[in-house]
Amino acid sequence: MGYSFLVTTAIPEPGLQILEDAGRVTVLPEPPGYEELAALCASGEFDVVLTQLRDVIDAPLLQKARVRGVSNYAVGYNNIDVDAATRAGVLVGNTPGVLTDATADIAMLLILGTARRVVEADRLVRDGNFHGWEPELLLGRDVSGSVLGLAGFGRIAKATAKRAMGFEMEVLFSPRPPGDRPVSDEELGEFAGKVKQVPWPELVERSDFLSVHVPLNEQTRHLVDADVLARMKPDAILINTARGPIVDEAALVTALKSGTIAGAGLDVFEDEPRLAPGLAELPNTVLLPHVGSATVAVRSEMARLSALNAVAMAEGRVPPHPVNP
Repeated sequence: MGYSFLVTTAIPEPGLQILEDAGRVTVLPEPPGYEELAALCASGEFDVVLTQLRDVIDAPLLQKARVRGVSNYAVGYNNIDVDAATRAGVLVGNTPGVLTDATADIAMLLILGTARRVVEADRLVRDGNFHGWEPELLLGRDVSGSVLGLAGFGRIAKATAKRAMGFEMEVLFSPRPPGDRPVSDEELGEFAGKVKQVPWPELVERSDFLSVHVPLNEQTRHLVDADVLARMKPDAILINTARGPIVDEAALVTALKSGTIAGAGLDVFEDEPRLAPGLAELPNTVLLPHVGSATVAVRSEMARLSALNAVAMAEGRVPPHPVNP
């Protein structure tokens, strides 16, 4: 019969076929609630569970789980208590390196979309309120020549920097906000002499566009809070394609309403899929439904990697992309 896999939400091919070739696959018809998922993991019926970011795999669940591994269909794994998984002898896998370019494209799209007020302009035309060219209709701001500040300088931030330099933006970065560490020219590689490292407080104060590219952890939760927003330029725009809770969303709504900052482009939210009260009504925002990785090719490759991780775990091997080897 082979191995048994629980898939909390159907994934694209070739993922499911890889799993079916290795054993029995149970795909849940609806995303499970926490209690249902905990019961399924504790049932002893499954060797590996293939999870989504919305599936909470915490210490209480892992203490009772009778699975060999958790394969997360994502690069991030803040939905999984990795330390508790390690203590329980449960392997964790993810899908790194796949969505770098796709997410950087979305970051650049949000920069351009917020700067040039694309959502407002689109709505004006669709609502029949476009009456011809006007000298001061929907004036935006220049992207070329402006300062892009990157909070974090990993793969996606570097890919965003490369795109921004094509628009002649000045690129600053802080590698590990709120802390700091020196980054050598050797480590910067192709970016040496083209981007400039500055401390986090300076990045906040100098950026015309502040783009978030850090993982979510206890140090970065609410990294962008009311104090940070107050230190940004009044005409600055915040971009977040990383994780929602890195930004204090209620504080962001207040800052956008009061003119503390000029706008925000978000692909992720603090309490997805819910939005902070008032956010959806603000015209100075571009709000996307977590589509940073949403291309056919990227989602297919994520499915392939997460399935290969799952099969390896079921077989008792370290997966190709382990989080806790």
